[in-house]
Amino acid sequence: MNFNLDPYCGSAPAPQLLMSDWNFDPYLLSAIGVAAALTWLPARREKRVGQWLVAIALFTVAFVSPLCALSSALFSARAVHHIVLISLVAPLAWRFLFSHAMLLDRVPSIFIFAFHTTMLWLWHLPLPYAWALSGSTSYWIMEVPLFVSAAWLWKEILDARRPSGGALVVCAATLLQMTALGAYLTFASHPLFSPHLLTSPAYGLSPLEDQQLAGLLMWIPASLPFAAAFLLRIARAINRSAGELLAGRNAVVARLPR
Repeated sequence: MNFNLDPYCGSAPAPQLLMSDWNFDPYLLSAIGVAAALTWLPARREKRVGQWLVAIALFTVAFVSPLCALSSALFSARAVHHIVLISLVAPLAWRFLFSHAMLLDRVPSIFIFAFHTTMLWLWHLPLPYAWALSGSTSYWIMEVPLFVSAAWLWKEILDARRPSGGALVVCAATLLQMTALGAYLTFASHPLFSPHLLTSPAYGLSPLEDQQLAGLLMWIPASLPFAAAFLLRIARAINRSAGELLAGRNAVVARLPR
């Protein structure tokens, strides 16, 4: 099945014009401004203004900078774009997005993992991906659920109120499925993504090389924040257990006759 390409980020630019191809869509800039305004108070209340600034800056880079245009030319650039959203912006922004969403704490971990995994794999399969580049509406149908599912996943992994066991399982499972996706893209025997068959050679990559590079990026760099989060949750669990043991020991000692 073929789709008429009309990417939200525009047609693939020539390499010599790339750095001048910024996306100043007024609707996008307004949306970023509204998102920044809505998340400012939670960031200030939690004294995480620096983290908030980095998240807004990275989000702007993903959609406003020439990375947006480059992702119309290269599947590997699209992988970088998604890595910025999933592995960098989402872990920084989740607490600002879900600061009052207490109902989310009732959702089972397996559902959160399944939701994000479905979004990640769905939009990196050939037909859904090609459809997402067929127009602006389909593009945002890809981007918004992908980012929201990633932010929700990071809430499950990093929120100290969530059980450590569930967080560790979700984090490990995410690492495994991202590795599988990276391997699927890296070791495919032929190019899978028709929107980039004619655009990647201008940047010195064959379509298959472009796809393999995307797979390697999804396989390793995208996984590093999840690996770091896994170690962080283990450290938290050890510290909590040590604190509970120390508190119990002190309670026993306090009850001993003097």
